[in-house]
Amino acid sequence: MIEDKRYKFSIIRKLRKEAKITEEFEVMLSGISLEDLIALKCELATRSLKGRYLGFPLWKNMSKIIREASLKYAISSFKTKSDAARFLGLTRANLNKALRDYEIEEYFEESD
Repeated sequence: MIEDKRYKFSIIRKLRKEAKITEEFEVMLSGISLEDLIALKCELATRSLKGRYLGFPLWKNMSKIIREASLKYAISSFKTKSDAARFLGLTRANLNKALRDYEIEEYFEESD
């Protein structure tokens, strides 16, 4: 039997294994828009900093943050890299470069 690539590169599986999420959390999360989720994460991240990122240029880094999240989603959702590249509007070569630049495959590697 051929291993399903989506299982190897599953964000849900990785975060569950690290005990960062549960099925109940996923159900609650599914009711939140992506925009609200980003705003919530920013608010939670700054809570201990009294509402300040202390010089972190969020606006400047937003495209990098979104690209990394999109790469993680695409590589975990499609059976082949060609399909992931097509979804993202990239050539296969550009996808491979982006995966290296953002260290996406390393993100999903098992750590013992």
